[in-house]
Amino acid sequence: AHVAYAFSEVAAIYPITPSSPMAENMDEWVSQDRTNIFGEKVKIVEMQSEAGAAGAVHGAIAAGALTSTFTASQGLLLMIPNMYKLAGEQTPTVFHVAARCVATHALNIFGDHSDVMGCRQTGFAMLASNSVQQAMDLAAVAHLSAIGGHLPMLHFFDGFRTSHEQQKIETWDYEDLKEMVDWDALKAFKDNALHPNHPHTMGSAEQPETFFQHREACNVVYNETPDLVNEYMEKVNAKIGTDYKPFNYYGAPDATEVIVAMGSICECAEEVIDYLNAKGKKVGIIEVHLYRPWSNKYLFNVMPK
Repeated sequence: AHVAYAFSEVAAIYPITPSSPMAENMDEWVSQDRTNIFGEKVKIVEMQSEAGAAGAVHGAIAAGALTSTFTASQGLLLMIPNMYKLAGEQTPTVFHVAARCVATHALNIFGDHSDVMGCRQTGFAMLASNSVQQAMDLAAVAHLSAIGGHLPMLHFFDGFRTSHEQQKIETWDYEDLKEMVDWDALKAFKDNALHPNHPHTMGSAEQPETFFQHREACNVVYNETPDLVNEYMEKVNAKIGTDYKPFNYYGAPDATEVIVAMGSICECAEEVIDYLNAKGKKVGIIEVHLYRPWSNKYLFNVMPK
């Protein structure tokens, strides 16, 4: 919420557990006259459902306002139709998701990834945080990459397990966040906004042969995204002394067994790896941060031979 407030001009919200505290914090800061990196208060609008929140996000971002939202579980699934539009129109929106199990025969508050897994096809880039500190740090990567590139970002972390953990962390100074913004990309986004003084067509209908050429053309952006995310991770590393990569490896450099995971399991697994390696095992973990678009290049960069 601290980082989202910095980068947002508008936040369209609808509370759903366990993402509600993020929007509540934003609302509280508005009432305290806190300003974002642009020197403005964030405009927060609460809708009547998550579907409405996603529609409001789409409308605000089309009008040229940097917009974010917070959701989880069924709430995220209600946003999917708008997510296709947000990705297809290459908008710099960010969704922060406290991932939670999607209700099936019963509702459940377990922090699994069944909600974010349902969004893989929408075209959103997807970034995973494993801990409270990472949620603070990688939220910045999500917003900076969305502005600098041309893809909306879904930044997710485990609901309750991470979203409600009480933890001492280092917080961003807004001046440091401001320094990393690609202001040229931001200006291009503003110039492209729907406006009566410089109208353009959007949301048209196309014949299949035109439609699929345009769908193929946007692949360029997906091919560039892993490098862009890596670039912002390096900027964050330079600022705060971390070692974020699209994929991070932890464990023996000559491991014979490696697990691949994302989310709060990684924090626990690191302790198990330390324990096993001290006993003579050779094990490790590849921690996935940039889940979509998937990059074999960055995966193999860190995988033990």
